[in-house]
Amino acid sequence: MPGRNPSTNNRVGAEIFVSGRVQGVGYRFFTERAAAKYGILGWSGNLPDGRVALEIEAEEGDAKKFIKDLEKGPAMARVEDVKVYWKTCAGRFKNFTIRV
Repeated sequence: MPGRNPSTNNRVGAEIFVSGRVQGVGYRFFTERAAAKYGILGWSGNLPDGRVALEIEAEEGDAKKFIKDLEKGPAMARVEDVKVYWKTCAGRFKNFTIRV
């Protein structure tokens, strides 16, 4: 992808929890499109309490841009809070998936 330098090893991991009106509004599909845009690996899924959870790995700058997009969400969503817990990138993911 343009502007990416694969030789850099500034990859980070994060667990993310998004709350608000984020279920039943296409939020997980929004995360999938945004992940493709920034080269994010990991997953997103609905939680029983109404939040959407994500676990990601990416270049640090791309992860921060992705999180900015998560704060907005798709048109029908109303994001109230995004909690991010940074962690070491373990290289566990090969793609980005939606968990049911």
